[in-house]
Amino acid sequence: MLSLLPWRVLYFISDGIYGLIYYVFGYRRKVVMSNLLIAFPEKTEKERTRIAKEFYHNFIDTFIETIKLISISDKEFDKRCSLDAGELNELFATGINAQVFTGHFFNYEFANLAFARFAKIPLVFVYMPLGNKTFNKIIVDIRKRYGSILLSATEFKHKFKEMVPDHYALGLAADQNPGSPDNAYWLPFFNKMTPFIPGPEKGAKKNNMPCIFGHFYKEKRGYFKFELEIMTLTPNEFGPGQITKLYVDHLEKAIRRKPANYLWSHRRWKREFDQEKYGHLVV
Repeated sequence: MLSLLPWRVLYFISDGIYGLIYYVFGYRRKVVMSNLLIAFPEKTEKERTRIAKEFYHNFIDTFIETIKLISISDKEFDKRCSLDAGELNELFATGINAQVFTGHFFNYEFANLAFARFAKIPLVFVYMPLGNKTFNKIIVDIRKRYGSILLSATEFKHKFKEMVPDHYALGLAADQNPGSPDNAYWLPFFNKMTPFIPGPEKGAKKNNMPCIFGHFYKEKRGYFKFELEIMTLTPNEFGPGQITKLYVDHLEKAIRRKPANYLWSHRRWKREFDQEKYGHLVV
């Protein structure tokens, strides 16, 4: 029922929730401001506060926009998204698979659908299931609308060959915290040593898959643009950690371009670098 409401009404609701989340409950505000201070020490506190407020608007809008995706028509969706998948489609035409590295940008739900709708290569998307089975089914159904192949993180290893076609693009949000810093690549991210999961790079090399960076952002409220940039066509020419470094360089550049478009509410720098312990993992 909420999904059937006009956009302007949904965004009115979003603005009300924003006021509660930011001013009343202060949801993770200390984490957000701490992250912004690490990332943008050169900015004034006023500038970082402005970014934080814009981030919270984007954060709440993402949930509201996801509700709208339940009932949005194909025509309306196409009007609100743009994606040039020309280079990727050319790769797919030659029978080459690809790996898309992306980050936690807004709106990631629109991004999944846009890729599946406008790219000619099937998208395989790895996700973490929600605890609530009803909401999990709603989200999975939304993401499958244009043919994305969803694999939960728990079934990825066991069902990949069974569920995935011979030609595909694997979409990965490679900026998440690694389960163990002892098995991560450590490299500068906004001038602070940060651990990154090694799996995406190792998978790209094992399968000799071209690596593509996917950036998506809001042009204006409810309208999104998605950009794909080839990072390398020859992953095995890179040394250990070098593709991850290439990805992090693209990630930081995209964040600096649209600071409020990134998910600042997670504790990305919760682990401190120990030279003696992690020095051999530095890229």
